[in-house]
Amino acid sequence: MAQLILSLAAEESPERLQEALQGLAEGEARQLPGHALAELANLFVDVIKGGSLTNGKSLELFSTVLTALASSKENLAYGKGELNGEEFKKQLINTLCSSKDIPLSGEELQFVVEKVLRMFPKLDLQEIPPLVYQLLLLSAKGSKKTVLDGIISFFNQLDKRQKEEERVPQSVDLEVATMPLDQLRHVEGTVILHIVSVINLDQDLGEELIRHLKTEQQKDPSRALCPFSVALLLSVAVKHRLQEQIFDFLKTSITRSCKDLQFLQASKFLQDLFPQQYDITAVILEVVKNSAFGWDHVTQGLVDLGFSLMESYEPKKPFGGKAADNSYGLSKMPAQQACRLGASILLETFKVHEPIRSDILEQVLNRVLTKAASPVSHFIDLLSNIVVSAPLVLQTSSSKVTETFDNLSFLPIDTVQGLLRAVQPLLKVSMSVRDSLILVLQKAIFSRQLDARKAAVAGFLLLLRNFKVLGSLSSSQCSQAIGATQVQADVHACYNSAANEAFCLEILGSLRRCLSQQADVRLMLYEGFYDVLRRNSQLASSIMETLLSQIKQYYLPQPDLLPPLKLEGCIMAQGDQIFLQEPLAHLLCCIQHCLAWYKSTVRLCQGADDDEEEEEDVGFEQNFEEMLESVTRRMIKSELEDFELDKSADFSLSSGVGVKNNIYAIQVMGICEVLIEYNFNIGNFSKNKFEDVLGLFTCYNKLSEILKEKAGKNKSALSNKTARSFLSMGFVSTLLTALFRDNAQSHEESLAVLRSSTEFLRYAVSVALQKVQQLEETGQTDGPDGQNPEKMFQNLCKITQVLLWRYTSIPTVVEESGKKKGKSISLLCLEGLLRIFNTMQQLYSARIPQFLQALDITDGDAEETDINVTEKAAFQIRQFQRSLVNQLSSAEDDFNTKETQSLITVLSTLSKLLDPASQQFLQFLTWTVKVCKENALEDIACCKGLLSLLFSVHVLYKSPVGLLRELAQDIHACLGDIDQDIEVEGRCHFAVVNAKTAAPTVCLLVLGQVDKVLEEVDWLIKKLTSLGSDTSEDSSQASNQTQALEKGVILQLGTLLTVYHELVQTALPAGSCVDTLLRSLSKTYTILTSLIKHVKLSGSHLTPQCYSFITYVQNIHSESLSFVEEKKKKKKEDEAAAVSTVMAKVLRETKPIPNLIFAIEQYEKFLIHLSKKSKVNLMQYMKLSTSRDFRINASVLDSALQEQNSLDAENEPHNNQVRIHLAAFTDRFPPF
Repeated sequence: MAQLILSLAAEESPERLQEALQGLAEGEARQLPGHALAELANLFVDVIKGGSLTNGKSLELFSTVLTALASSKENLAYGKGELNGEEFKKQLINTLCSSKDIPLSGEELQFVVEKVLRMFPKLDLQEIPPLVYQLLLLSAKGSKKTVLDGIISFFNQLDKRQKEEERVPQSVDLEVATMPLDQLRHVEGTVILHIVSVINLDQDLGEELIRHLKTEQQKDPSRALCPFSVALLLSVAVKHRLQEQIFDFLKTSITRSCKDLQFLQASKFLQDLFPQQYDITAVILEVVKNSAFGWDHVTQGLVDLGFSLMESYEPKKPFGGKAADNSYGLSKMPAQQACRLGASILLETFKVHEPIRSDILEQVLNRVLTKAASPVSHFIDLLSNIVVSAPLVLQTSSSKVTETFDNLSFLPIDTVQGLLRAVQPLLKVSMSVRDSLILVLQKAIFSRQLDARKAAVAGFLLLLRNFKVLGSLSSSQCSQAIGATQVQADVHACYNSAANEAFCLEILGSLRRCLSQQADVRLMLYEGFYDVLRRNSQLASSIMETLLSQIKQYYLPQPDLLPPLKLEGCIMAQGDQIFLQEPLAHLLCCIQHCLAWYKSTVRLCQGADDDEEEEEDVGFEQNFEEMLESVTRRMIKSELEDFELDKSADFSLSSGVGVKNNIYAIQVMGICEVLIEYNFNIGNFSKNKFEDVLGLFTCYNKLSEILKEKAGKNKSALSNKTARSFLSMGFVSTLLTALFRDNAQSHEESLAVLRSSTEFLRYAVSVALQKVQQLEETGQTDGPDGQNPEKMFQNLCKITQVLLWRYTSIPTVVEESGKKKGKSISLLCLEGLLRIFNTMQQLYSARIPQFLQALDITDGDAEETDINVTEKAAFQIRQFQRSLVNQLSSAEDDFNTKETQSLITVLSTLSKLLDPASQQFLQFLTWTVKVCKENALEDIACCKGLLSLLFSVHVLYKSPVGLLRELAQDIHACLGDIDQDIEVEGRCHFAVVNAKTAAPTVCLLVLGQVDKVLEEVDWLIKKLTSLGSDTSEDSSQASNQTQALEKGVILQLGTLLTVYHELVQTALPAGSCVDTLLRSLSKTYTILTSLIKHVKLSGSHLTPQCYSFITYVQNIHSESLSFVEEKKKKKKEDEAAAVSTVMAKVLRETKPIPNLIFAIEQYEKFLIHLSKKSKVNLMQYMKLSTSRDFRINASVLDSALQEQNSLDAENEPHNNQVRIHLAAFTDRFPPF
């Protein structure tokens, strides 16, 4: 029977007999025993592989045989072993799929590949990898792109389905929901390994993979770069021949994705067209997450990509510049986002893959050392995060850390401080590492290099802060919030604490030697002692005694001696140069803060059982108090002459005496500020103490005024720098609250002393402004808690409350009526608020809800989860709206330009907190439009700010093209037409567009916004091009999207052409407006060339007017040249330079004209080609350009000739005279 069936399969029979045999065989086949089925199936396979199968219908019988075989319960012989029916069937299929030996044509191969790929969803997951491997081997003959696309698309769909199941856990379809995640990931990992192994044999497959993904990425990035394909690329990238290509492609895709996201977020018009935004960052981080399922072949690619991103897009600013922020709000630029993505890849890979941790750590440390000259803040931040995620991992790499310590002396001080903070947890768990660091620091402290000594001080202070002595107060008692980087290891047992005490005292002994070194080294000590004291309170006595002995070198104890401090001991002369040797004001500041902390914390927590120590402590405490009291009293009595700093003193920085006097002045001012803070804090609202505060301020203010006066005369940049205030941020917030918001009856008399001085009030607000500016620029401030983000946030909230109340309560107009000189307090408050709002969005974006909650006094008890940012921001916006309306409606004499600009900027900053979909946002936009329509602002800067605000808000609501058209019409109406005989209709949509602001201010703003719209259109056209080439199964969806995009592009371009229609007919003044308009027109024609669907409007409304505008521009420049030529004849020598300048200007400003003409002609050329191909007359709306080699104005020529004829009717002009007339009225275009 089996042989009969085989003959049916192999031979050609008459059709009817064949069908009869086949029907008989199919019926019998189900009854055959298992071994017969196996033999029959093997015979079929041999026939198929031999290529002798001539009857296609017999394959239906083969299908029946396989089905019967699968249901067979017998054990069947296969090779040297036995298999059951189901396994036997799988082996047969696998053998058949190894069809690389079967000769196939290109079409047949494509058919087979597509057929197999369509079967993927019907197969069990475990059956996919061997089938994929056979397909890949088969692809050596062709259809590589189809195979790769099919595999990637299949796993992309599986990943999407898996995500959907995670999002909706209780799936209705139980069959779909039975895909285990770990099984899917392991299958994907196996398939990736198969592809990589085949690429090792067939390099063309790797090239095809990159080519295919690049092409797909242009069409649909989400299909091309899905988690599976990215993992595949990273696995292939391990092969160095393809690594550069792959990384270049991935980096380009990452930056493009970031730019596209940025582009979309800035335009509501684009968001409506692309509601689903593709984020490659999330995709790559998902690959890291997936790699935890045994994808070891991906990890090296991830690490290499992470470092490549961090190095390619590293920060450009030095490490000491603007502080990097840990929140998501700061990284706005694509390069910053790419760099941060690289760090995230490395950190997440470090967490997931233990074997590669030491490699990542070593590479990070190597880069910190080798890139010392360039910014390394991003690597130090990564190192800190790595150590936090796994502190003990450093123990296995302690030798590498020790090797890094050996190079500390050669690194910049900022890098040293960051590095030590990052590895600080290791110092607590590894004695060997700590000892090696101490040896390095002790050598560095005696180095000749200043940076090395500063590094040593930084290292020793870090050790003192983190190795607690037994009995030290806990961090909670010290009111200190410990950050995540300060990992507490369990090493504070008694023996450790005892050892720590000897260790810390030894370090203090080393640091005392630094008190005889340069001012920079001493300054680091004075700024660091307070933090050491707060973290390690048992060292209080040693530190305070050290400070006491240091200040005694400069303190004059005689009670009547003026001044109370030896300033001459603070400077040092080397040849003709004078340097600061002892930063006395910083020393006094350190003493004041340490004493205040000691009195408020340690004294309250100490028991009465340690009498001897208490007596000793009281000794230095009393000494300091008496000393500060004496210095305060004598500083108030001192005159400037006592410091040799009167008005007649020399303050120029070019002489030694001037440098010395500047140093003295800064020290005296700093001492006054330190004493102001000290006396205010201990005064407890005593009237006498506040009078002392005012007396100290008088001394400070006199010196400050003298320095300002001298700086104004010198006009040097260095002398104009304001000295940094010694007041702490916490004290500034306390002082401002007391001055402006304290209503307690018992405090009224004492505060009246300070409130009576307008100069003191202005000074307090100015210092707050300076502190906020320092925080905005560096991420920290001087003084206690300056590096504590939580304390800085609390202080900012308090300062904002005061400044906001002060500004809204007392208008600037009221204040300025009695003002003598300097900025008004209200204006300073407004500047401070502007800086605070900016700082909050940069450094504390995640805490903006709490910030707005703190400003709303009426709703102080609301829960944090209920905070509506839009509502709170809208409430604050309304206050500033009222202030702006008051300014705009005030009389001309009361109008304050500076305040109006600041108010507009504040509104612009706060508007970013509004949700564009909210009613409050729409109300704000409506109000902004109304203000621009109703207020005829003639102030250029305010007009510019107001229109910029309008554009920034409008684009988040809808496309601004309609708004631009109205503004263009207003500009045309204000400036008139290029044809003087035409009277423009007197339309006025926006009062802000008037004779003073229309050009260049409003015109340039409109053209700037037009260029942004053109960029959007250009971006959309590129998307259209990629969608047009999409031949995938989702082509109908792509077609719908294409139609929506085309409609959007045409509407944008159509309205823009009407904007240009107005502007090219406007009599714009020569200069930037004309130049910008010509360039913008060139860009427009280039875009029109790529999308010829707006022929009628461009032909009727734009091109003719463009040529008229070109004539107008050339006439303007001809007139200016003629005027210059006349002057040149009168004063040849004097005006030669002026003539050449004007000639150069004319040449520069007419340069865009040939480019514009070329763009117009290219546009017309493509229109003609398209007309011929489409058989549609697209040129019916276009008037072809005439030759522009010369242009004769016929009417002007006729009048000139008539005039000549009337003068000399008898004589006919000679040929040369005719040429002169022609030359006078001929206008040539420059060559292009």
